[in-house]
Amino acid sequence: MRVLITGINGFTGMHLEKHFAKKGYDVYGTVFKTPLSSKHLQCDITDKAQVDSLFKEIAPDYLIHTAGLAHVTQNAASLIYNVNVIGSENILQSLIDNGIKPKKIIMASSATVYGNQGSEVLDESMCPKPVNHYGCSKLAMEYMAANFFDRLDIILARPFNYTGEGQDRNFLIPKITNHYKQKLNEIELGNLHVAREFNDVRDICHIYEQLMLCNAASTTVNISTGRAIPLLQVIDIMNEISGHTIKVTINPTFVRENEIDTLTGSTAHLYELIDYRPQYSITDTLKEKYGCS
Repeated sequence: MRVLITGINGFTGMHLEKHFAKKGYDVYGTVFKTPLSSKHLQCDITDKAQVDSLFKEIAPDYLIHTAGLAHVTQNAASLIYNVNVIGSENILQSLIDNGIKPKKIIMASSATVYGNQGSEVLDESMCPKPVNHYGCSKLAMEYMAANFFDRLDIILARPFNYTGEGQDRNFLIPKITNHYKQKLNEIELGNLHVAREFNDVRDICHIYEQLMLCNAASTTVNISTGRAIPLLQVIDIMNEISGHTIKVTINPTFVRENEIDTLTGSTAHLYELIDYRPQYSITDTLKEKYGCS
């Protein structure tokens, strides 16, 4: 079966490629710039003609859409909507225009669409309240994609925090593990007394595959484990793994106002759709990030 992964050279995309290739799928992907593999195809998803050309060359049995922007400057805010919303619409409309209907389309949204709900467990029935351009663009993408539910088999996925090898150091877990790798004496963090999901990208790949193969469509689902890991527990585990102790200090600029102490995603709907439970503990994840596995 042929799987097409948009944004295959991104953090999630490269792990999905490895996962599906190991399972024996014929894996292709899109990149924005110069391809480094014969199965990586250059495609600017904001250019409908390029997307049409892509699907004429690669008619996928399954499509996982991870391409998008997560960070832009305030002066370039329109770019994030052009890529995340119009680019996503180009993909779906191109499939229709070219008579291609994959068995399943997984579109990566984000848990940031929930915004500040004032609740420790977020579920798909809640009214989204995104608070930044990224969350707003992903919510707009969801609404746009819903217009194709009657013509394409689509699942909208809302991933909660996950990490793994190759993730950018600007993210929390890579930042922490990198400080330990460098044997630094101090690290600045925000609110220390919070607990969040820090899931393993390898579990996320398994979840995406099972969603791809399940019978569900026209639905929105959290990609979550419901496991809240206290931030200070991450520090304790890294102290033990590395044999090195780091002093943790609070940088007030990193502290968010009215931040909820514990925040997870409900897994109820996910477990209605698939039969998978996470295989990797936070210790497993941190060991891999630190280089012990």
